[in-house]
Amino acid sequence: MKARVTVMLKDGVLDPQGEAIRHALGALGFDGVGGVRQGKVIELDLADGTSEEEVAQMCERLLANTVIESYRIEMV
Repeated sequence: MKARVTVMLKDGVLDPQGEAIRHALGALGFDGVGGVRQGKVIELDLADGTSEEEVAQMCERLLANTVIESYRIEMV
């Protein structure tokens, strides 16, 4: 069993990496990009029977800084 966790900065939190990517894309000639938000994807190999609630606890305690980040869990 696997879980995919996507962690992103919350709306309103400054994203300097995303801004650097947007700027670099513009320098490469991709002028149609108005904004970029950069995040991370974490894939977990889980024991059978691991619940989505347990994965949420992992996110709350370690994988995401819930003050400035949000997360989405996808069981795959």
